[in-house]
Amino acid sequence: MTLAPHTIQRLTTVCDAHITALAEVLVDCVAGGASVSFMHPLSMDRATAFWRGVADDVARGERALLVAVDPAGAIVGTVHLVLAQPENQPHRADLSKMLVHRRARRHGLGELLMQAAEQLGRDCGKTLLVLDTASDAAERLYQRRGWQRCGVIPGYALWPEGGLCDAIFYFKNLLAAPSDQALVGVR
Repeated sequence: MTLAPHTIQRLTTVCDAHITALAEVLVDCVAGGASVSFMHPLSMDRATAFWRGVADDVARGERALLVAVDPAGAIVGTVHLVLAQPENQPHRADLSKMLVHRRARRHGLGELLMQAAEQLGRDCGKTLLVLDTASDAAERLYQRRGWQRCGVIPGYALWPEGGLCDAIFYFKNLLAAPSDQALVGVR
């Protein structure tokens, strides 16, 4: 189910209010158990510092940042593309920090963010997107969107509360037709 009043916006400049809102989403997701590079409890100061670094990367054109905004204008989700890659990989981007605040989940925002991120990748001249996840729910979303699972690394990271978690890696060829995506890996 998609909530029409929610919108997806690309932020080309990131102000302090955006950073605070993004930090709140990140803190909430980590508190909810998301393995997204941070341990629980995640302080607002640490989350804010992370988003300030992302904002700097956005300003330099090294990242592209999308946000999901609710009808009241609050940021309730985000995803970004790491555009700056080594010189032998100019065709790809890493999809990172796909986050939806727990109060805004189960309304199709993850789907909207993914759709927008894939289109943004195309708009930025990328032909390949890659990501990793530790979430079953995220895996279902990525598979619905035609992403291809390519492997698991056991014990790759820690859960926010501690303990090893596996990382599942996915890719999406942005040049392939949607019907071609569904056939990759099917035997």
